[in-house]
Amino acid sequence: MQTLRLYANDAGSIEQAARIIRSGGLVACPTETVYGLGANALDVAAVQKIFAAKERPLWDPLIVHVSSREMLKSLTMQLPAQFENLFSTFMPGPLTLVVSKQATVPDVVTAGRNTVAVRFPAHPVAQRLIAASGLPIAAPSANWFQHVSPTTAEHVLADLDGRIEAVLDGGPCPIGVESTVLDLTVAVPRILRQGAVTAEQLKQVLGDVVVINPVSRGQKGLQSPGMMSRHYAPRTNVVLSQGRETELVEVVQKLSHQKVGVLLPSGWNIRAAAIFDWGRWGDWAALASRLYAGLRWLDDLELELVVAPLPPEEALGGVIKERLLKASGREILPGRMDFGKG
Repeated sequence: MQTLRLYANDAGSIEQAARIIRSGGLVACPTETVYGLGANALDVAAVQKIFAAKERPLWDPLIVHVSSREMLKSLTMQLPAQFENLFSTFMPGPLTLVVSKQATVPDVVTAGRNTVAVRFPAHPVAQRLIAASGLPIAAPSANWFQHVSPTTAEHVLADLDGRIEAVLDGGPCPIGVESTVLDLTVAVPRILRQGAVTAEQLKQVLGDVVVINPVSRGQKGLQSPGMMSRHYAPRTNVVLSQGRETELVEVVQKLSHQKVGVLLPSGWNIRAAAIFDWGRWGDWAALASRLYAGLRWLDDLELELVVAPLPPEEALGGVIKERLLKASGREILPGRMDFGKG
């Protein structure tokens, strides 16, 4: 199969991509978070192609993307009371809600569960594609299962060229980390996957929110994507330091006998085989937007290790930290904090 690279700004590209979706094919498309691999969410055969292209297990459910409140409601049973406040505050945007599903949503989308994860993305290209297809689009990240998520069309093609019909190139994704997944089927809402809408932001709207710990292995019918303890991982092993320049220097020096690349905050002075200029430490939004691009760039250099400092638990810093812990298997040097191995 030849994968078409369509450019979102070219006349006819959105409609061409929509025709592929309507005919049961796969199209990778930008969202504000990462590129998603989209198929008609109501077509079992089309959705199965997503799992085949990504080599993704069927126990890992998909998020269904919509372009309107009406389309979202058509997929769900009675929505909980919190829905209206969440919708008005965060949608369209990087928040996914887990709610009871209509029977029209195939079990292959939901890993056999009676709930569905739904999202109304803010990215104009994603909105135009969904609206042009006239269908809800099931779309996990457009990459190999558990690999680093893609934030450009080039990242998509590096993983899936020849395995999908098309990628719709809309440039880099501005946020760069996945949506937050919030379970509304329980009395106290639960964050199943941390993401671009932080727990602090959700608490301002909802009050109590619980963050669920990742699971150590696959099981039948996970509640949400992104719940595995090992995820977002490059081929190259990742090790972490605490989030101070002196500690990062110490870790890199300890590993100097190996070919090491570093996700390096701007202005920090470290020598290594390869340096990715990550951005200003403390600008968590900028660092989040460049996280996956940096991991992929370093991974392509055939290094022995990638080293990164861990941000604090504040704003998007906490989300970056969670992604790096999963990418590394929780390997932190020096061992001042015992997280164990995932």
